[in-house]
Amino acid sequence: MKNQNYYITTPIYYPSGQPHMGHAYSSIIADVFARFKRIDNSNVYFLTGTDEHGLKIQKAAEKASMDPLSYCNKISMVFRNLTKKLDLSNNDFIRTTEDRHYKSVNDLWNKLIKSGDIYLSKYKGWYSVSDEAYYNSDEIIEKDGIKFSSFSGSTVEWVEEESFFFRLSSWEKKLLDFYKKNDKFILPLSRRNEVINFVKSGLKDLSVSRTSFTWGIKVPDNNKHVIYVWLDALTNYLSALNYPDVKNKMYKNFWPASLHVIGKDILRFHAIYWPAFLLAAKIEPPKRIFSHGWILSGDEKMSKSKGNILNPLEIIDNYGIDELRYYLMKEVPHGSDGSISLKNLENCINSDLANNYGNLCQRIFSFIKNNCKNKVTKNNTKSKNDSNLLDKTKILMKNLRVEMDNQNLNNYIKSVIDISFLTNKYINDEEPWKLKNTNLEKMNNILHVCLKQIAMISILLNPIIPRATSKVLDALNIEKKSRNFSFLDGEEIIPDNIEVNNLDILFKKIQK
Repeated sequence: MKNQNYYITTPIYYPSGQPHMGHAYSSIIADVFARFKRIDNSNVYFLTGTDEHGLKIQKAAEKASMDPLSYCNKISMVFRNLTKKLDLSNNDFIRTTEDRHYKSVNDLWNKLIKSGDIYLSKYKGWYSVSDEAYYNSDEIIEKDGIKFSSFSGSTVEWVEEESFFFRLSSWEKKLLDFYKKNDKFILPLSRRNEVINFVKSGLKDLSVSRTSFTWGIKVPDNNKHVIYVWLDALTNYLSALNYPDVKNKMYKNFWPASLHVIGKDILRFHAIYWPAFLLAAKIEPPKRIFSHGWILSGDEKMSKSKGNILNPLEIIDNYGIDELRYYLMKEVPHGSDGSISLKNLENCINSDLANNYGNLCQRIFSFIKNNCKNKVTKNNTKSKNDSNLLDKTKILMKNLRVEMDNQNLNNYIKSVIDISFLTNKYINDEEPWKLKNTNLEKMNNILHVCLKQIAMISILLNPIIPRATSKVLDALNIEKKSRNFSFLDGEEIIPDNIEVNNLDILFKKIQK
């Protein structure tokens, strides 16, 4: 089967402050899907980066007594370092201050001018500097004399200035037709319904330039205007593929993007503005937008003002990166908001990682070391319990590809952990330690079944906890090129005669 190309992106992050749990969550979700696709034999291109223009950046730079580019150079490096801390497997890191990005934005703007979708007028309305977003009057609430966006909770200010506009109103029916034709363009379905209802309520033309600040990409042939930060930022998905050179190998192989992973707070920009810009420029839109919920502390969104932020870097230093990755991917529902706490993190580490998967690996490898000199030989007999375990495992693995292809990561993890539970139960039922002096052949067969299960579980969990599972696969002497999902299609994963290496403890149990 020919390898398929797969282009996946995170949001590009706004470096006006330090990384937080939301950045970590989006990035890890995208990384899990990227790693899954790689070991399912896809040719993956995974992009992340930083969005470095706009009034918020200009103000942050002024506050730091720095010029905007120097400020961006400094903060962008923090986010680049975060990719290593989170153990991301990204192929590229895009910055919107790069020359390749300027070329892409200029070309897209010129296409929209040529198509007649951009015109010059005057903007009057509410604007949030924090969100770099415009809001309608019915989206504004007032508290203690201060006006806020009811959508994001950010303060807004009244803006009046000359502006170029994108004829978004003319794309209402075309967008609805596009959503109907591409019914999985937006996932989960609740977000799709939200977008469709918003579009049906009526679209207004969108202001796509500003004159009240200077930090951004200038409008071609009009230096008085700076291109609206979202038209600028969204284009990063193209500029990473060397657009507008549509004949280059990167663009031909990877556009349209397979999946944009985003938070629900930027759904409107990606699911409405972005496909409208692209369709107007006669560029094919991405295949899918996956919009996850917010990370909550208790019942509230994490924020500096509320003082309820959990710092991902501190958690990694105290608990480990695999531990954080697993916890966020398993415990937070990927289509909706999810509450996290250190207590739940510790419970998850103990129950799933230390007591289940970690214990499964440790007890089998230790037993083989102490009783078999690290060598196991399979025989051709199969007990009723062997068949029962393998049949149940096969059922649990049946829909794993479909679950991941539809971004049902929670279901995927549950199935894999259930396989681990079944294997632990199998060991307890078979009691190989009782066979050391009576039936070495049966004991070896039980251990071989367990090693096969451990190999499969480790490959299936590798996209989520790459470090721990790589240690296990190394101990099994499985070559890197063989660490893929071929066993889902019936291929044998380990030889009949196998020699394993020693394996240290994978996860330390949290003592309470």
